[in-house]
Amino acid sequence: MGLDETTISSVIFRNVSSEEREATTAELDTADGGMPNRKITDARAMRALAHPVRLALLEALLHAGTLTATQASELLGESPANCAFHLRTLAKYGYVVEAGGGKGRERPWRRAHTMLQITTEQDDPSAAVAADELSQWWLSATLDRARSALSRRATWPAGWQHNDLTGENQMIVYATADEANELAAQAERIFLRFHDRLDHPERRPDGAMPIEVLLLSYPLLHLAARPDGADPE
Repeated sequence: MGLDETTISSVIFRNVSSEEREATTAELDTADGGMPNRKITDARAMRALAHPVRLALLEALLHAGTLTATQASELLGESPANCAFHLRTLAKYGYVVEAGGGKGRERPWRRAHTMLQITTEQDDPSAAVAADELSQWWLSATLDRARSALSRRATWPAGWQHNDLTGENQMIVYATADEANELAAQAERIFLRFHDRLDHPERRPDGAMPIEVLLLSYPLLHLAARPDGADPE
């Protein structure tokens, strides 16, 4: 995960060079057994993601591998008809595909891509605006979920209440732009170790818990502007 990116499971909002993204994509293709990746450049496709049920469906498919509208409705507490509608909408924009077998609401669906790259660096100005709006919407929703989950820590399974990974961690690092890019690449490689378990329940060891890891990094410009700090390039 880069220092300027956010993720929705395997949806990434990031401003990176094409060379950097191609390198990461190649690693992910290898880790996932060849499941394709996709760069979103259409504003309508981006806006189609800005819906809580659709994001919940993508996350449910990531966890289960495949789901029918009926199965999804039981997981999300939505009606089968509503889940079927949103699955068809996701399919319209290429986010999910039929997994084969079944008819109507009993058709199984799966995610179409292991990673979606969404960046504000777009040739189409409307796509850049849509990408920024989606990123801000996702950030607000995800921070709300994080606050809710962390406030219920006492209800977590015993092995996770005091786990070294879970909880809140914050630090400040002083790094050049090149060093920050290097740090991002190192962090991304760590999480790639677990990427092949997304969409594939059979690859997860017993006891594996889905853990949301948020990496929110940004320059502290108010510190950089003080006399004892170096001016940022």
